[in-house]
Amino acid sequence: MEIKLAQGWVAARVTQVGQTGEELTTSHFPTLTTKGWMEAVVPGTVLATLLKNKQIPDPFYGMENENVPDIADAGRDHYTFWFCTSFQTPTAGKFSSVHLKFQAINYSAEVYVNGQQNSLPGGMFMRHSVDISSSVKAPGGQNFVAVIVHPPDHPGAVPPEGGQGGNHDIAKDVAAQYVLGWDWMTPIRDRNTGLWDEVSVSFTGPVSIQDPHLVTTFYDRFPRSYLESSAELVNSSAADVQCSISMHVTRDLHDEETGGAGDEDEGFCSVEGFSSSQLSIKAGSSTVYTLPQLFFNKPELWWPNGMGKQPLYKVEITVSVDGYEESDVWSHRIGFRQIETHIDPATGGRKFVVNGQPVYIRGGNWILSDALLRLSKERYDTDVGFHADMNMNMIRVWAGALAERPPFYDACDERGILVWQEFWITGDCNGRGVAPSDQSWPLDHGLFMSCARDTVKLLRNHASLALWVGGNEQVPAADINQALQYELRLNSSFGGDSGESNVLAVDVTQYLDGTRTYVQGSLWSGFGEGQGDWSDGPYGIQNPEDFFADNYYSYGFNPEIGSVGVPNAATIRATMPPTAWDPPKMEEVEGGYINDVPNETWDYHKYIPYCDPEKNVKSQICTYGKYTDLDDFCAKAQLANYVQYKALFEGWNSRMWEKYTGVLIWKNQNPWPGLRGGLYDFLLDQTGGFYGVQSAAEPVHAQLNLGSSFVEVVNATSDHLANAWLEASIWDVLGQCIYKETSKQLMLDAFKTTKLSQIRFDSITETNGVYFVLLKLFNKSGVQVSRNFYWLHLQGGDYSLLGADFRVKKVPVQVAATSQQKGDLLQITALVQNLPPNEISSRSSMRQGVHDASGIRVAFWLHFSLLQGTYDKQKADQRLLPVTYSVNYFSLVPEESLTVQISFKVPKGITPVLVLEGWNVDRLEIDYKAK
Repeated sequence: MEIKLAQGWVAARVTQVGQTGEELTTSHFPTLTTKGWMEAVVPGTVLATLLKNKQIPDPFYGMENENVPDIADAGRDHYTFWFCTSFQTPTAGKFSSVHLKFQAINYSAEVYVNGQQNSLPGGMFMRHSVDISSSVKAPGGQNFVAVIVHPPDHPGAVPPEGGQGGNHDIAKDVAAQYVLGWDWMTPIRDRNTGLWDEVSVSFTGPVSIQDPHLVTTFYDRFPRSYLESSAELVNSSAADVQCSISMHVTRDLHDEETGGAGDEDEGFCSVEGFSSSQLSIKAGSSTVYTLPQLFFNKPELWWPNGMGKQPLYKVEITVSVDGYEESDVWSHRIGFRQIETHIDPATGGRKFVVNGQPVYIRGGNWILSDALLRLSKERYDTDVGFHADMNMNMIRVWAGALAERPPFYDACDERGILVWQEFWITGDCNGRGVAPSDQSWPLDHGLFMSCARDTVKLLRNHASLALWVGGNEQVPAADINQALQYELRLNSSFGGDSGESNVLAVDVTQYLDGTRTYVQGSLWSGFGEGQGDWSDGPYGIQNPEDFFADNYYSYGFNPEIGSVGVPNAATIRATMPPTAWDPPKMEEVEGGYINDVPNETWDYHKYIPYCDPEKNVKSQICTYGKYTDLDDFCAKAQLANYVQYKALFEGWNSRMWEKYTGVLIWKNQNPWPGLRGGLYDFLLDQTGGFYGVQSAAEPVHAQLNLGSSFVEVVNATSDHLANAWLEASIWDVLGQCIYKETSKQLMLDAFKTTKLSQIRFDSITETNGVYFVLLKLFNKSGVQVSRNFYWLHLQGGDYSLLGADFRVKKVPVQVAATSQQKGDLLQITALVQNLPPNEISSRSSMRQGVHDASGIRVAFWLHFSLLQGTYDKQKADQRLLPVTYSVNYFSLVPEESLTVQISFKVPKGITPVLVLEGWNVDRLEIDYKAK
């Protein structure tokens, strides 16, 4: 039995509390009415608690972070806090052992329960279990808990010039390094001090289950599988015990039709395996017990996103003690899959292979979801879901932040996102940055390894976990690296990609992991140049066609490549004061370039420009015409975001498996309202870049090589597509189709980019400088499998023609929408049509805008949004977020239609308003008639 302690916490600064921990948990237990005490955020940080109680301004709003005291100036005591709560001893159930568990604390703590003290050592990534069996009250009694949490021992300082990780002192501890600020992040003033992950109380019998290890092995190229398993069994009693241990494996059938996984407590009804065995454990001792193998014939395989489904099986282990019955129960979901990785001899890049099939990696770097560590399953589900919606298949968890939490991995398991998890070393702080920077840090190597081992045990059973890496752009200290290499060595049965596991000479579950490769650093062994040289990047705006150049990137796998990331205007208004709502100033410089110079607040939020004269990149915003205000700037920024990130991935697609094995964007998101990089913003609104990536990363994708003008089809799947056909058409700004070509009977090999015909744009003279290209790929049955839309200009030109009359004269579009609601989840299906005026439907469910009576043209850059009620110009932000769209930021040529699936949770008391807007389309409020 387990009780989660997520509610009812109170907190106070240590300097404002006169009582001892013993007194706080006996005679002077605090409440919200006690002077100096406030409602606490647990899990969370001290800053999260202070913000909740309006004791500090919102550090993420504007430049308010400058008004929050930094620990370097205020001292460690300023952010040393007491956290108190209580719980009732259960009256139901039988137990003899009680433990107070902390999933993570930053940094060290003393714990008091009913007057008894325990000290917890430092280390941000260490679980703690405190035996409180002797101090817990009798059933029905109230127990009092007080925890004093200390900040990192070396919180560091932020120099006037900022820097990557401040003065780097934080690296002396085993803690997140980003908290001292980076070129994409403002400093976190409390250094993330707090009870930042789950706190719980477990009630068990004399024997408890700890850290089971589950491994799937395969034979006969996957039809035959075994589940290997072990668990540490701890006998906390004073007597020898006889016990039985059993394991049930059941299949999650909750969402089998869609291939997803349901709620962990729902739908497990298909029994797939069972084992039981007997053993004895001596008093006060523990043993690691290997359970009997379980055989599975043709289990449903777990696949990365875009390659198949993600079926999950629930494993439940129960230990029962003679004379006591059930003593403890543990459960976890697993996926049957085999992940292998090696350096590809053809490209020199690291290659990932899942279930015998190569995986072309298209993913991104991840910092964390919230820099105040207000972490939740709901947020993780949305974050990871967004990555899957973009058709990504990997997330790299960057070393300067966290060992990500189990709910993050649960979401990755469910959505098929492979995870590259790094340990807590960065080049900037650990020996390759501005001095002081020392590779020998942290000071306590034993603590680092204890945190590393504990992290591996916490995460190793997740199907999505693919790779361990020692650090970002650096290798850990020699003794730490050697220890990681040894303790994370592969079992001899793993390491190939044949779909075969050798007969296990040594029980793999006796290894710390044994199934995943360890790479010492992010620029070693098949990443970048492979020997540690600086070979990631670049970071900044690019000419879209440059991504396709033969000499653009020289190595097989790029672990970081970054660019721009301005969000929608509503996000700027929601996260900055009106004084910061001015867009960047346009500064004309030599050569016809227009620099965008941000205001002070945008600069504080790490804005990077959309122009780079040094690299001959003209303003990717002013190419659409000079912007007039914030809304115009942000609207044009979404166009630039879309083009930039789509071209990036398509450039890599063009050389799939010939030159490249993968690429990761730096970075997919920001843990605060940052303006550098990111495909969706901190408030969970998608940018144009989100949908550029979604298009380019399709498993089967038709694309235009912007360097050569060849049409290409990228087939990243294992399916050979025979007798497919592709339609390429070109349209001018007046809506005339000036070119159309159909390629038939295409043979599109698996895992290959196939080059088709070249479009001779130099022969097209009717465009007046700007034109649209539409590619549609169909399978042999006539089902559309890819649609890709481009807007292009003649060489040396720009997109100014998309302004003026093209934008002012509105195109008629019609939307027919229906919906269905299940609980608080509303799903809308919207059919958007671009029809000639005389074909406009008279159905009442259709809505149209004012249109140009002279004829139909391309409906350009349409996007849906949800509002929390009728539009009110006076309200800064009415958006309903988050919302999932099957596609957004799209365009329709004449007589074309597109179906968009929209889903979101409806807050209580809100009637959502669905809105469609576009570049040259009137704003429409859509009647979706919820049923």
